[in-house]
Amino acid sequence: MIDTHELKKRDLYLNKIIAFQDTEPVKVVTGIRRCGKSSLLKLMVKHLKETGIAEEQIIEMNFESHKFGKMSADDFYDYVKVRVIPEKRMYLFFDELQRIDDWEDTVNSFRVDFNCDIYITGSNAYLLSSEYSTYLSGRYVEIKMLPLSFSEFLYFHGFEIKEGKSLLGGTRIQAVHKDGETYTLREAFDAYMRFGGMPGIADVGLDQEKAMVLLDGIYSTVVVRDILEREKRRGQKRITDPVLLRKIILFLADNIGSSISVSSIGNTLVNEGLLENGRRKGSPSAHTVQNYVDALLESYFYYDIKRFDIKGREYLRTLGKYYIVDIGLRNYLLGFRNRDSGHALENVVYFELVRRGYDVAIGKVDNAEVDFIAAKTDDKLYVQVTESMASEDVRRRELAPLQKINDNYEKIVLSLDTGLDASYEGIKSLNLINWLIGKA
Repeated sequence: MIDTHELKKRDLYLNKIIAFQDTEPVKVVTGIRRCGKSSLLKLMVKHLKETGIAEEQIIEMNFESHKFGKMSADDFYDYVKVRVIPEKRMYLFFDELQRIDDWEDTVNSFRVDFNCDIYITGSNAYLLSSEYSTYLSGRYVEIKMLPLSFSEFLYFHGFEIKEGKSLLGGTRIQAVHKDGETYTLREAFDAYMRFGGMPGIADVGLDQEKAMVLLDGIYSTVVVRDILEREKRRGQKRITDPVLLRKIILFLADNIGSSISVSSIGNTLVNEGLLENGRRKGSPSAHTVQNYVDALLESYFYYDIKRFDIKGREYLRTLGKYYIVDIGLRNYLLGFRNRDSGHALENVVYFELVRRGYDVAIGKVDNAEVDFIAAKTDDKLYVQVTESMASEDVRRRELAPLQKINDNYEKIVLSLDTGLDASYEGIKSLNLINWLIGKA
């Protein structure tokens, strides 16, 4: 059991849960394994106790534990029923609930039978697939959790942001570690791009060998428990080839931010010799590849992003993109390299936009592409991402798509080297790292 005194805050998510405390919907926290869902429930329990809720009003069950892992739905109901205190409001916390068959009926029974507030986590989108969510009759709210943002990474690893004056009269931002060492913000960002945002890495430190062991464990658990085992529990045989699954995982990791059609993945794997054509009759069918990709999306290992025609104002079916949930996992899969660092930066920006509550799409304007259109109810943002704006050719390439958009919403280019100008005809050139920590 985690010691709550050692838990680091994830206020972005905790505040979302607190906002729904004591409301009817079941609170469902989803996200890839080990991104902090269990700790978030612990933080919520801590919050309840700090606000006067007695310990006997709180029931916690982690279905990854051997103690609960073999329970039937009836056992589950009985365990909770005998612990419910009549005339008291109960707070029920169920971690990794997808491991219990027919959990939906049981949770719905708790809602009907007891005076309770329910919080659950799951590491697979199947938890809330349409056939399951109907059991809850839409009475749930989903809190989507991601690995650490860059700001959270700094906090988890003991860095504090300090601002001072530079010799040229501007502002200099530094990352000061708890051991007293001072680093440039770029050095801290390079560490984030290497190790990624899995919270567990903060426990082992920024040690490459230890981090890789931890990431290997996360990868193996996602593949085995959330994809292969889940298929067995569902009684389906869509995902039957672990070798093909790994090849597709590696292909998508190698092609984050690239336009991909699912139908082309199998052919590409064969053409590049990654699949032995002799072992199968030709390449895997597009339907088979789609099933494997869907399983990776459901386990929150990858996220897909659709293309939006800005002038036609419609989503397009052709050539979406995929981003990996954590850049550290990508480094674990492919090794460390710099040859496609531009796509890695895009990956980080995409998830930061999602964290900030935007719906994100790729923008198509005529024959040009805008990296991201980020939309909220009353706001829209157009974003280009590039490593540097120092060269004239790059500036022309990055600015051209934005210059074709005629509305008045904010347009920005994020880069590690912004060049000399802060804006170009109203298009802002912002330092990507400063933007990530809210200083741009």
